[in-house]
Amino acid sequence: MTTNPLIGVLALQGDVREHVGLLERAGARAVPVRRPAELAGVDGLVLPGGESTTMSRLLETFELLEPLRERIAAGMPAYGSCAGMILLARQVLDGRPDQRQLDGLDVVVRRNAFGRQVDSFEGDLDFQGLDGGPVHAVFIRAPWVEKAGDGVDILAQVPDTVEAGDAAARIVAIRQGPVLATAFHPELTGDERVHRLFVGMVRDG
Repeated sequence: MTTNPLIGVLALQGDVREHVGLLERAGARAVPVRRPAELAGVDGLVLPGGESTTMSRLLETFELLEPLRERIAAGMPAYGSCAGMILLARQVLDGRPDQRQLDGLDVVVRRNAFGRQVDSFEGDLDFQGLDGGPVHAVFIRAPWVEKAGDGVDILAQVPDTVEAGDAAARIVAIRQGPVLATAFHPELTGDERVHRLFVGMVRDG
């Protein structure tokens, strides 16, 4: 793999520009992806935050759903933040009946899990495999992982404190082979370490 992999950012909704900027800072070339031909040309893909049911519909509208499923099944590295985590999951709780999944992660996620208590939540997380201390995480109507399969590595959990309430000890960052997901938005804090981790995964892919 080239030292400067070409990584796409799904550009149907969400913080596309912020993800592109962090990927470039992390050593990748980054391009928006809206069409199957653009997807076919990238070495990996970021699925940004947004509204997961809308993104699911737009994937079908732009004829990206099946090509994306096929690329992920064939081993293309993918990283999903917030709504991206929901789309990559095998199963979603509190989703819509017509919501389509990419089946990239053997997990069950709860949609808008944090949003039932507060619209946004911030906290410092110990993140396995990242140097430089805790990651400051911003959750906006975010999911969490209710159940993870045996092949899924748990990278971060909400600290188990009274202040965290129902979110205490919930799983919020995972990896399964070439697929990475966080319930939070690293692109909003400017901390490029999660993106550096993903760029390394694409290089190694």
